[in-house]
Amino acid sequence: MDFVVGDRVRVEVGKPAHGGHCVARHEGIVLFVRHALPGEAVVAEITELHKGYLRADAIEILTASPDRVAAPCPYSGPNLCGGCDLQHASAPAQRAWKTAVVREQLARLGGLPDVEVTVEALPDDGFGWRTRVRYHIDALNRPGLLKHRSNEVVPIDRCLIAHPGIQELDVLQRRWPDADVVDVVAPAEGKAQIVAGQRISEFAVGRRFDLAATAFWQVHPAAADTLAECVLQFLAPKSGETALDLYGGAGLFAAALAAQGCQVTMVEAAGEGVKAARRSLGDAVQVVESSVERAKLPSADLVVLDPPRTGAGARVVRKISALAPRAIAYVACDPAALARDLKTFGEEGWELTNIRAFDCFPQTHHVECVALLVKIV
Repeated sequence: MDFVVGDRVRVEVGKPAHGGHCVARHEGIVLFVRHALPGEAVVAEITELHKGYLRADAIEILTASPDRVAAPCPYSGPNLCGGCDLQHASAPAQRAWKTAVVREQLARLGGLPDVEVTVEALPDDGFGWRTRVRYHIDALNRPGLLKHRSNEVVPIDRCLIAHPGIQELDVLQRRWPDADVVDVVAPAEGKAQIVAGQRISEFAVGRRFDLAATAFWQVHPAAADTLAECVLQFLAPKSGETALDLYGGAGLFAAALAAQGCQVTMVEAAGEGVKAARRSLGDAVQVVESSVERAKLPSADLVVLDPPRTGAGARVVRKISALAPRAIAYVACDPAALARDLKTFGEEGWELTNIRAFDCFPQTHHVECVALLVKIV
C-alpha cells in the first residue's frame, strides 16, 4: 500500500463495524473510519497501517448524514479523547448503529443470520451515566482521558458522560504529581469520591451490596436491574431449582435467582467480588472462589454466565453444556465474543431462543446483550 500515516483520501462511508468505526474503501483498500456515519462522504486521514487494511479518522465531512449532530463535548473528535465513539450521532442513530453491529456479528461470527434484535434505550438522556471513571495523569501532572488506541493523555476539564456527582468533584481542577491514575466512583449510597481502598454500597434486585470501590459493578445506574430483570424473564426460575452464576462478580445474578427460591452456587475468580458476594448474600448463595475454567461445576437446572469481554471460550461452553441445564442465560458486553460462543453452543446442540440488547454505554460503541439458550430436543 502506497500510504503513510497522515495521508488523506476522500471516501464514501459504508456500514458500521464492531469497534466504533465504519467501513470504507479506497482503490480496493479497506479503511476503518472513526468519527463518520454510514452514507457520508468524508476526507479521511490515515492513522494506522496494517496488512490488508487501514485505520483512519474522518477529519472533514463533505456530505453529512441526516443522523449527524454536533458533538456536545469539545474533547470528542479526531485525535482527542477516545472514550466516546458516537457523540456525533443522534441517540436513535447510535442505537441503530449498535443494532446493525450486533446483528452483523451474530450472522458473520455466530452463523445466525436471521436473529431479530434491536438495541433498547435505558432511562437517561445519554449523558451523566458513568458511575466509575479512571482519569489518567500526563507528564505535567494534569488529569485527563486517553486517546483512542493510545497511552497519550488528553487533559480535560469535564467529562460529560461522567455521573453528575463525579463531575462535581475537583479532580479535574487539580494537579496530581504523585499519581499515574485517579479512580473515582459515584455509588448508589453516599457521595461521589476518589477511590482509596474504601467500601461502597450499591443497590439492585431489591438488595444492598457491600463491595470494595474497585470491585466490578455495572457503570450505568440502571444496568444492574435491567440485566437482572432480563435474566429472570428469560430463565423463568422456579422455587427449588438449582442454579449456577458463573463469573458472578459481586453476586448480582446470584441474588436475583436466590430471591426466586433457587439454590444458587456462584463462581468468581476475583477476590474482591468473592468478598463482596459473601458479605452481601450471606448464606443465601454458595460462593466458590475459582476461575470458571478450573472450578468443578455441580449439575444445575439453570445457568447464567457473564464472562469478561473476551467471552467464555469453547472449553467453558462445552463444560456448561455437559451439565445439561434446563436453560442458559448468557450476558455479554462484547457482541463478537458472544457470537463466537453462541456458535460453539450451537455445535453442542443448543438453540438461541431469545435475545435482547441494551444501550448501557451511550455515546460509545459498547452494548450489552442477554441471550437465552435451550437444548434442542
